[in-house]
Amino acid sequence: GGRETNQVSDDYRYQDGNYEGYAPNDGYYRGGDEPTHEEDAQSDVTEGHDEDDEVYEGEYQGIPHPDDIKAKQKKQAPAVDDEYRDRADLMAERMEDEEQLAHQYENIIEECGHGRFQWTLFFVLGLALMADGVELFVVGFVLPSAEKDMCLSSSNKGMLGLIVYLGMMVGAVMLGGLADKLGRKKCLIISLAINAAFAFLSSFVQGYGFFLFCRLISGLGIGGSLPIVFAYFSEFLSREKRGEHLSWLCMFWMIGGIFASAMAWSIIPHYGWGFSMGTKYHFHSWRVFVLVCSLPCIASLVALKFMPESPRFLLEMGKHDEAWMILKQVHDTNMRAKGEPERVFTVSYIKTPKQVDEFIEIQSSTGTWYQRWLVRITTTFKQVWDNVLYCLTAQYRMNTLILAVVWFTMALSYYGLIVWFPDMIRYLQEEAYESRVKIFDEEEVSHFTFNFTLENQIHRNGEYRNDKFIGMKFKEVRFEDSLFEECYFEDVTSSETFFENCTIISTVFFNTDLYKHKFIDCRFINSTFMSEKEGCHLDFEEDNDFLIYLVSFLGSLSVLPGNIISALLMDKIGRIKMIGGSMLISAVCCFFLFFGNSESAMIGWQCLFCGASIAAWNALDVITVELYPTDKRATAFGILNGLCKFGAILGNSIFASFVGITKVVPILLASSALVGGGLLALRLPETRDQVLM
Repeated sequence: GGRETNQVSDDYRYQDGNYEGYAPNDGYYRGGDEPTHEEDAQSDVTEGHDEDDEVYEGEYQGIPHPDDIKAKQKKQAPAVDDEYRDRADLMAERMEDEEQLAHQYENIIEECGHGRFQWTLFFVLGLALMADGVELFVVGFVLPSAEKDMCLSSSNKGMLGLIVYLGMMVGAVMLGGLADKLGRKKCLIISLAINAAFAFLSSFVQGYGFFLFCRLISGLGIGGSLPIVFAYFSEFLSREKRGEHLSWLCMFWMIGGIFASAMAWSIIPHYGWGFSMGTKYHFHSWRVFVLVCSLPCIASLVALKFMPESPRFLLEMGKHDEAWMILKQVHDTNMRAKGEPERVFTVSYIKTPKQVDEFIEIQSSTGTWYQRWLVRITTTFKQVWDNVLYCLTAQYRMNTLILAVVWFTMALSYYGLIVWFPDMIRYLQEEAYESRVKIFDEEEVSHFTFNFTLENQIHRNGEYRNDKFIGMKFKEVRFEDSLFEECYFEDVTSSETFFENCTIISTVFFNTDLYKHKFIDCRFINSTFMSEKEGCHLDFEEDNDFLIYLVSFLGSLSVLPGNIISALLMDKIGRIKMIGGSMLISAVCCFFLFFGNSESAMIGWQCLFCGASIAAWNALDVITVELYPTDKRATAFGILNGLCKFGAILGNSIFASFVGITKVVPILLASSALVGGGLLALRLPETRDQVLM
């Protein structure tokens, strides 16, 4: 037993020589056949023993021997003392234990190697990250169709676009905090299950309010997955592999954007891909698209059931045996894949930090069931809140504040410009479309049947007598100061069509969507509206739909070079230089937007900006994981990612309001935010040579 202990200690002694060995009572779990405390504590109360270990009569009377009482009290003394020790002393002891564990765990992960297990987990967590990328694109792609299918006003469209970010902001903070208390795997399953369930449900609901609620809860679920994914995967990586492979993992966000763009282009334009049940329930192609976009989340959720919990988290919780079994599983899986199944996992004990805050389980006989659950929930959230406050203690305050500014400035500029680019492209298209408008003055038409589409026209001072408008469509048509006398409109659909200051005499409107609000300052004399169309109708497929999908596809694909470069250089040039350099280059790209006066120029600058900024995002993910200890890692990541989504909400709102007004404000705001955040990031500590605390 002694030889085995010495051998293992030699394998995992610290490089600086401060921890050469440990006494038997140092808190280590020890393998082998060493006697346990239960065996040592067999009392003479049940059977009397003399000094020669012979049983004698008269001692088993239920009354312990005085010597046994003293020995028992001596054994119990340290445990009792811990209850009255100063909390600062207990925390100092725990921090010392965590430092020892960090170095030993790094050696254990290196022994386990990097192989099949990590790559399997890589793809499982990659699907979860892909689902996060898809979620950001879904609403933007379905809005043009959903606004007519659910009769959305401009304010409703704006709220639908922002509600996903709001849900992701709340989910990141809440579920990220819970992951440090309940476990990475458990909370990630909860997160993905919420997203999958409500994303699936949102494709079937008809009303705007319920759809908005489903997208909010769906965003809350997927928002919680991001901090958990990076914390989870980092705890299976060694120091040499961490920066590179976390950067490779970020590529799945790009894949999510490509998947969403391809599915939108393949599904949404096919309006007939759906079904109807009566006149009230319609399942159109955009709902099929929403359904398909939930598949990555469902796939990740199923695969995650076969993956283990993070052993580093289990060790922080004092669950040594479970952690040891998982690490052995990682080792054996990788060794079998390398063709070395005979290699033995040599670790027999792992340091576990001192448990300061222990959750006290309530007995089933205490109170009612909801009282017990209420106590559990409030206790858990109090622990989460304590973790949040811990990120602002003196040790981490400066790093947290700097990271908060960098995350916020990056999100404000990136998400603001990502929305601004397609809006500017639409604005340029509308300008070109309006420049081709046809104007008809003082035309007189009588006894004519219109059964074709009128598009992009203005009719002024016209007179229409005894005309029929049957089975036709109006698109971007305006009638100004015109006269309609004894005309007949039947089965007419319209888009952006208005009648201004017109006189309408003895005219019948049957089964049309020419509602009263489309007649501005008009006079009706003996005119009748019969059987108006109900609801909203997708009457025209937008010609620029394909271009919008192509812009999003190219924007997602353009980050591929940045992802590859950041992954290969992350561990060579460091996280800090990567963040600062990427943000400064992105700021320079913003200034070139002043020369983007065409659709092709805007698309080109968007691709360049996305490709330059992705390296900063990847480095931010890596350094946020490495700066915080295991029991605070997901909480800190969740707080910063929640702040990132708040910056996205502000960026979307501010930048969109300047479309068609000026380009100066969005460009200057984005570039100045990037420069300020990039320079401030240089004050963060470098973490590439640091073990995971």
